[in-house]
Amino acid sequence: MKMNLCSFFSVLLLHFVVLIPNHICVESRIVNFSKVKEFISRDDDKSPQGTRWAILLAGSNGYSNYRHQADVCHAYQVLKKGGLKDENIVVFMYDDIAFNEKNPRPGVLINNPRGEDVYNGVPKDYIGRDVNVNNFLNVLHGNKSALTGKGSGKVVSSGPNDTIFVYYADHGGAGILSMPGIFSEPLYANDFNDALIKKHKTGTYKSMVIYIEACEAGSMFEGLLKPGMNIYVTTASNAHESSWGYYCPDDVPAAPSEYTTCLGDLYSIAWLEDSEKYNMKAESLEKQYEVVRRRTFNENSDNGSHVIQYGDIKQLRNQSMYTYIGTNPENDEYKFSKIKTNSKPVQMLSHSRNQRDTDLIHFKQQYQNAPEGSEKKTKAWQRYQNVVHDRNYVDGSMDLIGKFLFGTTEMASEVLKAVRPAGQPVVDDWSCYKTMVEAYKKNCGPFSRYGLKHMRSLANMCNAGVKPENFAKASNYACNTLRKSSLQR
Repeated sequence: MKMNLCSFFSVLLLHFVVLIPNHICVESRIVNFSKVKEFISRDDDKSPQGTRWAILLAGSNGYSNYRHQADVCHAYQVLKKGGLKDENIVVFMYDDIAFNEKNPRPGVLINNPRGEDVYNGVPKDYIGRDVNVNNFLNVLHGNKSALTGKGSGKVVSSGPNDTIFVYYADHGGAGILSMPGIFSEPLYANDFNDALIKKHKTGTYKSMVIYIEACEAGSMFEGLLKPGMNIYVTTASNAHESSWGYYCPDDVPAAPSEYTTCLGDLYSIAWLEDSEKYNMKAESLEKQYEVVRRRTFNENSDNGSHVIQYGDIKQLRNQSMYTYIGTNPENDEYKFSKIKTNSKPVQMLSHSRNQRDTDLIHFKQQYQNAPEGSEKKTKAWQRYQNVVHDRNYVDGSMDLIGKFLFGTTEMASEVLKAVRPAGQPVVDDWSCYKTMVEAYKKNCGPFSRYGLKHMRSLANMCNAGVKPENFAKASNYACNTLRKSSLQR
């Protein structure tokens, strides 16, 4: 009798599964039921699973860069609701925004116009000057002794069955990611990839996912990331374009009127809002990539950037997002709508802003908001003019350097603006590149966030055979010429 009863229910269950359509639209998203069943069968709570680790890093400071820390704080809230423990989430942020005098809501950070606080409860593992390249790499490697007396000392103490999620939001340039402060050392692409190789050789993770929000973020991996390390990457932009700020003043929808800066970044908002809304057990890495890609690039305008995948894409793309960031239990139940055969692409909002221009937006907004005839308005205008002057200075210096080295503006432009084909790293000789960066800083001053757009020019000079000592002479001549010209005005 027991056998007959079991057989009855087995047959009933089989008929139920067969009758379920293969494709159902879930809140305007297509869900492939064969994939859902595959994810459920691999549910990490029902199979051998190590610990989920995460590193969240905002690589900027200053109120005009509000969005990067807001992005990272939002990411923490998503992972926390997803089930990750504080002991397994390492947060890097300068922490100069929440209580900044310019912040209209002291102690609160928001990442969208609706205004939910994302700052509350975020661990302050590494703040201020502790947000730097060495500390980041030591955390990744689990090198606790190197972090004695620095921040919380928390590291990724991962094992062979563990997964690691790395999210980095900041400014970038060709082959570099910034750290807070214009005098801080950037993270170079070759050093980051060497660190990933070293991490893989230790056998202390099962697989790793890296999300990078920055201009020219693809240049951190193009032609550099080695296959076979179980690492999957997506970047907000390809190797030669800007990424974009989002929820900025005058956008639709705009940041609340009291804010003079962008609340988030387009790529970051895309993956964060997707992750907090849907069941990550039923969403693969590939599916989120597609959602984010379609929201970040608008084929009908000049706004937006190309989200790119790197690494072991084929091996990892079908894994569920849950494996890395967990999922909010409140999202476990889908609300099914009527069956559809296709779904519309996710559309981004009507505006977004080039990351390299967000400082201008901020200072212009401050000027416009200041009372007419006030000292505050005068100072705001001066700050805006200083930003414009700095942009003109770095543009002018690179023009003069190019002309000094190549003889004519036309020849210089051909070299400085060249973009290498996909699959090639931004530069072949990283020592040459780093030496040129240091020479420019010595002779002309550190690169501003806007000035990072010219980093590719330095890489191109190395690729064209320019010697670092000749570049040093050129940069000394160019910047001295500009300074004298400025003094004569």
